Amino acid sequence: MKLDTSYILELAKEILLIPSPSGYTKEITARIELEADKFGLVHEKTKKGNTIITYPGKENYTVGLSVHVDTLGAMVRSISANGDIKFTTIGGPIWPTLDGEYCTIMGRDGRSYTGTFLSTSPAVHVYKDARTKERSPENMYVRLDEIVKTKQDVLDLGIGVGNFIFIDPKTTITKSGFVKSRFLDDKINVASIFGLIKYLKDNNITPKYHLKFIISTYEEVGHGASFIPNLDEMIAVDMGCIGDDLTCTEFDVSICPKDSTGPYDYELTNRLIETAVKNKINHAVDIYPFYGSDVSAARSGGNDFKGALCGPGVHASHGMERTHIDGISATIHLLVNYLV
Repeated sequence: MKLDTSYILELAKEILLIPSPSGYTKEITARIELEADKFGLVHEKTKKGNTIITYPGKENYTVGLSVHVDTLGAMVRSISANGDIKFTTIGGPIWPTLDGEYCTIMGRDGRSYTGTFLSTSPAVHVYKDARTKERSPENMYVRLDEIVKTKQDVLDLGIGVGNFIFIDPKTTITKSGFVKSRFLDDKINVASIFGLIKYLKDNNITPKYHLKFIISTYEEVGHGASFIPNLDEMIAVDMGCIGDDLTCTEFDVSICPKDSTGPYDYELTNRLIETAVKNKINHAVDIYPFYGSDVSAARSGGNDFKGALCGPGVHASHGMERTHIDGISATIHLLVNYLV
């Protein structure tokens, strides 16, 4: 099976650079819908903004493949008297990794301004605790790259409470095949499913099952694909975990039988594992200690279908993440072999 990895990586880089924290996903979903149009696929949008793309199959059986375009981010919480911006985080970023990160604040009128996340003790020449102060929203702020001296100066720019703050993803693709960026969780798999779609289209393949590609927009805050009716199975294609007590690497597809929300469907998970073994696909089977997926949200929403979770190994999740084209390819190979 030969995948168009150049297409996958180019699309990944493009969408990683489009800001899309949970609650601000209109630009990224418009771009995704444009990509679906290129392949002549029918798509619809739910009331809360999820995009569902349909790919017809042979049998009267429907499999949903869920990925999410929403990411971690931040929002203006308050503005101090001297014009510093205090923030609240969206989702669960690792706060120390935000110290020194560039960002963009989007005003409600569409104007945007750059800034930097900093500790409230940002200089070693001034603050004794510059190295040791806990990095958390209570001890951090955003330094705005504008001439502001008062709260009113900031308000006059159109910046106020509730404005989104976009974190610079720092997307880089190396010659050795690594993809490193914030928000690989889960935009790398948005690119993966389009790599799968392109493979099916290029090779004129009709999948065994009807497919529903679910592009969810609130996964990072727990309710992304909470209501997706009329599916027989749903597979969340999300990042695989790497770390202590886990076997996955950046070169594998990870299959998760259980995360912190509970076990996934035993039979469906076994079929994915059997598919990986039969087709000699690099894979790992790991339990994730602190994790929930779109399938988790769908189960909590009362949906009645079998659910599973898989995806490429991603190192340093919710921080400066990294994966490899081999892990991405292994994920697509698993899905193609299972669905075709």
